[in-house]
Amino acid sequence: MKKRCTSLLLTIVLVFSTFTSVLAAETQPSIYGKAAITIDVDTKEIIYAKSIDSTMYPASTTKLLTALLLAEKFNKGDALNYTPSAKTQPEYSLNVNLHSIDVGETMSAEDVMDGLLLYSGNDIAYMIADNVSGSSKAFSDAMNNKIKSLGLKNTNFITPNGLHDNNHYTTAYDLTVIGREAFKNPWVKESSGKKTSTIKTSKGTTFIIENRNKQLGSIGNIGGKTGYTSKAGRCLVAMFERDGRKIIGVVLNSVYDAEDSFVFSDMEKIINWSFDAKKSPLHSKDTSMGKEKLSYKPLLFFGPTKEIEVPLTLKEDISYYENEVNKKEIKEEIKLNKINPWKLKEDTPVGTLILKEREATKEYNLYTNISKASLIKSNILLYIASFIGLILILLLIVFIIRIISRGGGRGRKRKSKYI
Repeated sequence: MKKRCTSLLLTIVLVFSTFTSVLAAETQPSIYGKAAITIDVDTKEIIYAKSIDSTMYPASTTKLLTALLLAEKFNKGDALNYTPSAKTQPEYSLNVNLHSIDVGETMSAEDVMDGLLLYSGNDIAYMIADNVSGSSKAFSDAMNNKIKSLGLKNTNFITPNGLHDNNHYTTAYDLTVIGREAFKNPWVKESSGKKTSTIKTSKGTTFIIENRNKQLGSIGNIGGKTGYTSKAGRCLVAMFERDGRKIIGVVLNSVYDAEDSFVFSDMEKIINWSFDAKKSPLHSKDTSMGKEKLSYKPLLFFGPTKEIEVPLTLKEDISYYENEVNKKEIKEEIKLNKINPWKLKEDTPVGTLILKEREATKEYNLYTNISKASLIKSNILLYIASFIGLILILLLIVFIIRIISRGGGRGRKRKSKYI
């Protein structure tokens, strides 16, 4: 008896632990970052979402856009001048923290890119702004023009390095769009994926720099950009690839601790969860998505017109990532083909169900259980009545023809008597 009770207790514990494990796997992880998002790069589906449209300060993650504008204007071997505005930038600059650089010295565009994305040099960002656009103000205009071209409405950039300005802001979602656009550029992707680089100026000054992205090369991290200011908190934009699948993640306004661990821990949590996340059911196979009224003539080219309700049915399960954004924004639209009721077949699509999230769009075929045979069956009494009516009409015609024929014969006989 005691053994049975123990066995029953262990079974209950096992079932409960399994249930709680499944529940935990389905629940979004809790993080320190005030806003965060993950998006499947290929499908554009939002997987993890936390305050993704809240206005935030991006800090040095801004430099992803600065890097993109550099790559679009120059080639790797082009020489860029170190400018006065670059020289005046505060710490976390090559000039301040590593070795003095004179105004007028030059660096290759490739070294400038590495100084921007690996070391996150604040002076390098202004060096790029001046060389690309002539001034930081003109570069700000170029940044915002690029932002508008990407269709973003909740981002405005003032500085090329992301140092604080009340009018320099973005959202976690907008940063995924900027990040994806930046990583499409092979040069930006290559540079952000370097762990170290040796760069130098025209005077021979050499800098050995390391990437501030501590996750690079682990958990699938293939590149990214860190950021921090006291008002922005710790920020991170990073690209991940596992088994050919790419997910971009953004964490904003996380904690900046002595070991600088919180933002990377936040990112690891949401990325691991996102790669493992299972979709929630939205519509099951064989679900009716509505009915469409169609007009047709049972007798094809003549006779009465009838209406029929054609059910629209799915032949596959539909699921989605259930989060605060998708639940609010998901939209469904039915697009029907040009349908001839007499050509309906159960295995031929009659239209599509278009499922729209924010950027993601998927289409699913819709079918019906109505066919030509079912139309004939539903009108069998009409066909029988029409057939009988046709026979009666034919008999009436034959009868009339005989009467006419007989009447014409008698007239000819009478006429012949008086000739």
